[in-house]
Amino acid sequence: MSRNHIRAGLAGLALLATATMVVAHGDVAPQPVNTDALPEIGEEWLTENPYREAKVGHDVWLKAVEIGASGFTQNCARCHGLGAVSGGLAPDLRFLEAEEYGDEWFIERFRHGYTQDGTTKMPAFGDILGQKAAWAIRTYIETRPADGALDAHADRLHEMRNELASAKVEDPKALKSELEKIAAEVETASGAPVADSVAYEAARILGETPESWKKASEILTVGLSATE
Repeated sequence: MSRNHIRAGLAGLALLATATMVVAHGDVAPQPVNTDALPEIGEEWLTENPYREAKVGHDVWLKAVEIGASGFTQNCARCHGLGAVSGGLAPDLRFLEAEEYGDEWFIERFRHGYTQDGTTKMPAFGDILGQKAAWAIRTYIETRPADGALDAHADRLHEMRNELASAKVEDPKALKSELEKIAAEVETASGAPVADSVAYEAARILGETPESWKKASEILTVGLSATE
C-alpha cells in the first residue's frame, strides 16, 4: 500500500469522523488497562510507537498486542468495532499507517479525544489510561488483518480446524508449519509487517498435545466465523 493511498485514507477518516460519527461515548467511563508487563517508556508523550517488534523484540511486541487487544475491547470497540473493524460510525483505525505519520494522528486523538458541536464523541483517554496503554492499543490495531486477507485460505483453514477439533492430528508439526506459512501471507491494513490473524494465533498455540489442538481449533472457529 502506497503512502499516498494511506494518506488519502487518513483524510477520509477525518472526514468520516466529522460527518458520520454520531454515536457519542463521552459518557462511558474508561476502563483501566494493566500495562505492568510492558517496559517503561517515560512520562513525556512520544510520537512514534515504541512497542513495535523491530524495536523491542518479539516477546515484548506480542505482550503489547495482547494487552492492547484487551484495552481496545474494553475502551474502543463500542464505537470502532470488534477487532477494530469499524461499522461505519467511527474511523476504521486499521488503516492508520504503521509509521510515525499514523502514530501522530492516533496519539493526538487518544490523548485529547474528539468533540463536535460541543458534544464529546470520544473522551480524552491520555491522562486516565496513560501512554503505555495508548501504545499497546496502537500496536494491537496496526496488526489487524486487512479486509479479505484470509479469503484465499478460508477453505484450507476450515479443513485444518476440523482436523484439530477431531483430536486426530497425525502430524502437528506439519500443520503448525502450514499455519505459519499462511500467517506470513496475511497482510495488515496498516502496512505493519505482521498480522495478528487467526492463522498466526492458531500456529502460536499449536503444539504436540491434544489440549493445544483443541485451543487452536477454537481460535480458528471463532476467527473464521467472524469473517463469514
